[in-house]
Amino acid sequence: MSISRIFVVFVPVIFQIAGVAAAGESPALGGARITQAMVADGDLSTAEMRREGRRVFTTPFNVLDGLGDGPLPTGRPTLQANGMFLRVNGLDSQTCLECHTILSSATIPARFAVGGAGGVSTNAMAGPTEIDVDDSDDNGFAAFNGRFINPPFLFGAGGVELLAKEMTDDLQALRADAEQGPGQVVSLITKGIDFGTIVFEDGDFDTSAVEGVAADLVVRPFGRKGEFATVRAFDVGAMQFHLGMQPTEVVGDDVDEDGDGVANEILAGELSVLHVFGTTLERPRQIRMNAEARSGATTFAALGCADCHVPELLTRSRRLGVSFPEIETDPSANVFASLDLSHAPSKFRRVPGGGLRVPLFADLKRHDMGAALAESTGGALDAHFTTARLWGVADSAPYLHDGRATTLTEAILLHGGEAEAARVGFDGLSEPEKDAVLEFLRTLRTPRTVRGR
Repeated sequence: MSISRIFVVFVPVIFQIAGVAAAGESPALGGARITQAMVADGDLSTAEMRREGRRVFTTPFNVLDGLGDGPLPTGRPTLQANGMFLRVNGLDSQTCLECHTILSSATIPARFAVGGAGGVSTNAMAGPTEIDVDDSDDNGFAAFNGRFINPPFLFGAGGVELLAKEMTDDLQALRADAEQGPGQVVSLITKGIDFGTIVFEDGDFDTSAVEGVAADLVVRPFGRKGEFATVRAFDVGAMQFHLGMQPTEVVGDDVDEDGDGVANEILAGELSVLHVFGTTLERPRQIRMNAEARSGATTFAALGCADCHVPELLTRSRRLGVSFPEIETDPSANVFASLDLSHAPSKFRRVPGGGLRVPLFADLKRHDMGAALAESTGGALDAHFTTARLWGVADSAPYLHDGRATTLTEAILLHGGEAEAARVGFDGLSEPEKDAVLEFLRTLRTPRTVRGR
């Protein structure tokens, strides 16, 4: 069915903004809105959902869409009382595209694509209440008590989400096994990744030996700390934090939660198509290895790097179920679309038995990376990060959670904590051996091209 024939539902966008001329102006997203009913009823093909999701991703929202917060005390304070942008603690962009644009930073000039990474200038500053800009503390650096977050690329996100959902299913089943056998120590292993153990006794779960995942045993691969189970969960928070766009699934229909004079800012259907777009982007690739790169791959494994940067994980299914509303402990609930990730544009490679190869070079587990990389929020997880996915690493400098490393060697030598032994091992290699490891890492590339739709 042609998309031009199905856009017959117009959702009222209620807005009344003091001092903003309405004549000749309109919301950037436009009057034709995507409702969840349209998505769930199958009115849109996968291609149409992708196209509409890309539109949501790339639209530079304006005040008539609901961009920004309202005046205090409802909204956040803004710079120079401009009523729109804050930059620290959100309100830092108009569109997802502002922070996700770089396909490859390994070329001069860089190559760009929708869904790419961001440079340091697009880092998000989350949570700070104090920034010692002029080093008035005289400690040799500008103290900062929040998080500084470099935007990663989104390529291959569908395979990552599918892996995480299957791993969550496995861990929830192991949790149920523990409940059925009080006092029994149950090992939490899924897809070869060890998340520790769990015990059910005295009517409650002992999760003190659970490792690298939250106590609820939900694998959350998105966000540097493993905060988000799905692309949608990330998008909901990003819309609110970065753009001040309030999802109806959070605040309710016809509710102006942020007091900016606009309701129905982002509909559930619009987040659904955004989710479909984000999970069907092209996957990163590996180019053919020469003899030096093959030697480097062997050294990479021998150093223990591949213990966390697992070269590939396999899914059981080729299809990613997309749900609304989402139940994190039950990824199969409320599925409205089933996406075959072996098809273009994702094109993950099939394995016998119906699954896919996801060559992400990660384990979707959180690890202690040591004091040198620790953030400064004062939280228990300051030094803990989910394993960086190395696919595409040759094209995605700068590196680490905040982009502080401009070269691969810098990034490796900043590893600590659980990765200390691997760092020391790399540092002790001969120069030719180090060069071989780097040559191997340079075979891990982003997609050649990204489809326009």
